[in-house]
Amino acid sequence: MTYTLAQMMDEVQINLSGYTYQQDRSTYLVSAVTTTTSPSSSPTILSLGSASDLGKGIVEIDEELLWVDSVDRVANTATISPYGRGYLGTTASTHAVDAKVTVSPIFPKESIKKAINDTIHAVGGAIYATKQTTFTYNAAITTYSFSGLGIENILAMSWQDIGPTKEWIRIKRWDFDPYADVDTWGNNTQTVTIGDVVIAGRTVKVMYATSPSVFTASNQDYATQTGLPESTKDVVILGAAYRLLQYLDPARAAQYSPQADEIDAKRPFGASNTAVRQLFALYTQRLNEERAKQQNQYPPRLHYSAR
Repeated sequence: MTYTLAQMMDEVQINLSGYTYQQDRSTYLVSAVTTTTSPSSSPTILSLGSASDLGKGIVEIDEELLWVDSVDRVANTATISPYGRGYLGTTASTHAVDAKVTVSPIFPKESIKKAINDTIHAVGGAIYATKQTTFTYNAAITTYSFSGLGIENILAMSWQDIGPTKEWIRIKRWDFDPYADVDTWGNNTQTVTIGDVVIAGRTVKVMYATSPSVFTASNQDYATQTGLPESTKDVVILGAAYRLLQYLDPARAAQYSPQADEIDAKRPFGASNTAVRQLFALYTQRLNEERAKQQNQYPPRLHYSAR
């Protein structure tokens, strides 16, 4: 089953909405945004379904944040400031008619994407991505190079026997060099030296562990892009949720003037910490479960030195 980054972002947003007292206000574009800049001489003007909820501040369209400089509630338009495209490090892009416009989003999509990628990096310290590569064995060569694979550990090696059985015979004698000599093999290259007898011309399969890859596009599939098992998807969602939730209280701190909700007994400052701890505990539990599952699936295999 395909599960994309866009779907994961939506699930994180849905999960977090259960912990907040405020729902995002939104409208939609009546006409497309075809530019990516907003100079003062020809600013970007958003034509909206309704401008009643808009004011000077941030709006989100797709994954871009924009800063609204002024609003015309009669014409239902919003003018973007010269510095307002790609606001706060987001990427300025074009937007289609009927695209959703979110007013002052609690959790911007760009922040959710970063939280998901940060969690994937963190998960990589406990769970590795499993991938495989192949090469053709040459009787005159014992050492083979891998370029750009980022192998952390070789889990198993085997070669396909001749005959109708198509049996893969395990290689028990090999040496892996994660830091191969640069002058001999080039940059970003690793090598493996085989000490077993393998028939020339046969395919050798290498199953290896590596760090999971982060998302670079919203339409990428989770298992395909990261290399992690699909069952770990909820681990990443939980990790992203607790990372985002811990920043709710700093946003409510009275930095310029006292705020009414700061003394509201129903929403005391620091109340989100309880939810953060609960999510973190669940994240840790699921991470440990997936780590134990992977250790059972890929138990340590004994192998000997090639020499």
